[in-house]
Amino acid sequence: MQVSQRCPGSRAVKEFDYDLFVIGAGSGGVRASRIAAGHGARVAICEESRVGGTCVIRGCVPKKLLVFASQFSEAFEDCGGYGWSVGKPEFSWPDLIAAKDREIDRLNQIYIRLLDNAGVDLHMGRGRLVDEHTVEVDGKRFSAARILIAVGGRPWVPDIPGREIGITSDEAFHLEALPRRVLIAGAGYIAVEFAGIFNGLGSQVTLAYRRDLILRGFDDDVRRAVEAGLSGRGIDIRYQVEPARLEQVDGEVEVTLSDGSKQRVDTVMFATGREPYTWELGLENAGVRLGPGNRIEVDEYSRTSVDHIFAVGDVTDRIALTPVALMEGHAFADTEFGDMDRPVDHANTPAAVFSQPPVGTVGLSEAEAREQGFNVRIFRSQFTPMRYTLSGRTEKALMKLVVDAKSERVLGCHVVGPDAPEMLQGFAVAVRAGLTKADFDRTIGIHPTSAEELVTLRQPVDDQPGS
Repeated sequence: MQVSQRCPGSRAVKEFDYDLFVIGAGSGGVRASRIAAGHGARVAICEESRVGGTCVIRGCVPKKLLVFASQFSEAFEDCGGYGWSVGKPEFSWPDLIAAKDREIDRLNQIYIRLLDNAGVDLHMGRGRLVDEHTVEVDGKRFSAARILIAVGGRPWVPDIPGREIGITSDEAFHLEALPRRVLIAGAGYIAVEFAGIFNGLGSQVTLAYRRDLILRGFDDDVRRAVEAGLSGRGIDIRYQVEPARLEQVDGEVEVTLSDGSKQRVDTVMFATGREPYTWELGLENAGVRLGPGNRIEVDEYSRTSVDHIFAVGDVTDRIALTPVALMEGHAFADTEFGDMDRPVDHANTPAAVFSQPPVGTVGLSEAEAREQGFNVRIFRSQFTPMRYTLSGRTEKALMKLVVDAKSERVLGCHVVGPDAPEMLQGFAVAVRAGLTKADFDRTIGIHPTSAEELVTLRQPVDDQPGS
């Protein structure tokens, strides 16, 4: 069955197999296809790997499960302070990975059923643009009035000798055994999260970073708080170095670092960034323009340089977060098929880092606020979380508000410590709504919690950066 659609910019009527063809069945692609189908569009989607995309199959979900697993070691250490006595715990990496795989299989099937229940046709295989209205999948060609590209990103590995010996986060979820010694190259959220995972499960972890402080792009106080937490757990952070060469020596990996020093480990993991997965998509056949870093350039409606071809998610390199891809896909479908006007607004996007300690953040960092010309007042508190008082841990939590001195609007909210990502979701609503410090002050805290600190901060610290 074919559907009739007016070709954008033309009065001629053309026949197409679908109203919408989506390339990539990850979070953004699946959401867009389901919403478009719900608006009455005839929709197809293709996927070369497994339905669910990076987040479900090899990203956020399995990563969070491994974070949970790694936190038990700390809980075993702390339980004595609360009157518990346990024997020596034993950990099985194969059992964890098998349980994780079962959960990912379950979620994969749920995503397939969601597409089926929405009436979306699923075609397995890599999608490639033949022209501006035609997609080829596994030798079959399909025409569509609109095409959405949602193929996500892939890990980027530096071009150094022996790079093939290392792994990325994709392979980390499928290691046959837990490595005894791990060197992680990088210091972004993937690097610090896996540093905590491997460390908590018993590995010796080195974090090698070519700059001078982890988590570039986050508030500096957040970066220092996480750095202290990682170091306090025994993770060796080495700055101003990066792997320059990898070699297999006597069953080990010998890493030559950029300063000439050498280190032997069992596994080297590259967490050195991700790049849009735009190669071999046939974009040139349709005239889709790429920007720096091979990202697909789009406007606020996710429209590419070709009027009826769109792109959402990591392939556009806007904000590479799953909830952002979901929002972009939903907004696209509502605009194009739901008779709505929904431009994408990325302002005040909340984010979490499931490091140990974890991070929750929304809005401007202190440095960003100052760079944008705001006269800011900083409210900051560091304290020992209540859960650590009986166990004897000395790690400090961080609560920080960045406030515009003129309007009193809260520009940024940053938390490091237990349950930080959970508490920040609610505060993200407040920051996005433009609430003021006075609004925070009028809110009654929930006691005893760490979160109440954010509504009881009364005295600003010295307004100088780094105070």
